[in-house]
Amino acid sequence: MIPINSSLVNREEAFDQVRNQLHQFEFALGGNWDYDHGYFDRYLDEAHKVWLRIPFQVTRGTLEGDTDATEASIRLGQPFVLKHLYNEGLDSEAHVKTMGALIDQFQEPVDKDAPVEDKWVAQAKKLLSEVERTL
Repeated sequence: MIPINSSLVNREEAFDQVRNQLHQFEFALGGNWDYDHGYFDRYLDEAHKVWLRIPFQVTRGTLEGDTDATEASIRLGQPFVLKHLYNEGLDSEAHVKTMGALIDQFQEPVDKDAPVEDKWVAQAKKLLSEVERTL
């Protein structure tokens, strides 16, 4: 993980406003959100292994996911670039889920915080600069 300095840090805005602006740059609400915090994620590579992530804390209201409208306000944190490395293919140790017949066939990342090459950091800084001009 490589932190990136940004004028967005500590900026407080309505969640809807920030989400709508970031959607223009293909950011999405990351799956690791909760009622009081979350991340906006944007992939940087075609394999979706390198990500620019903008964390946030809910300062007013509660987050209910990527709904059409919410009253929540958020404070943005320090953006960072991260890279996940996965084994390609199916998990040879796949197991049946306890509650159903689905099989968990995908492997956990081999490295959730793999080293990030300079070219991805440069690309993230460029994208973040564009985002800063619009927010």
